[in-house]
Amino acid sequence: MMRGMGNMQGMMKQMQKMQKEMVKAQDELNAKKFTGSSTNDLVTVTFTGDKNMKAMAINPELIDPEDPEMLQDMIVLAVNDAITKITKETEQTMGKYTKGLPGM
Repeated sequence: MMRGMGNMQGMMKQMQKMQKEMVKAQDELNAKKFTGSSTNDLVTVTFTGDKNMKAMAINPELIDPEDPEMLQDMIVLAVNDAITKITKETEQTMGKYTKGLPGM
């Protein structure tokens, strides 16, 4: 009976250590910058890992008062590109912690 308890404590320590590592990994991801861009980099946006937009650059050639849809489309492309990169990296980074955990 006593041997099982020691094993349980060891498991709890492992879980706490893993949780600390998870939080650290998530914090590092949140601080990381991700740049998304549209076709030919006409629009580039920069997000942090927690999906906050920090910057946007628009090529002046793209600003056509006659064709606002073009600019809108390029912004959507750039934003979606950045979000996709964040999602991919989050899954790669956090996936190793959630694999094999019940309920994840």
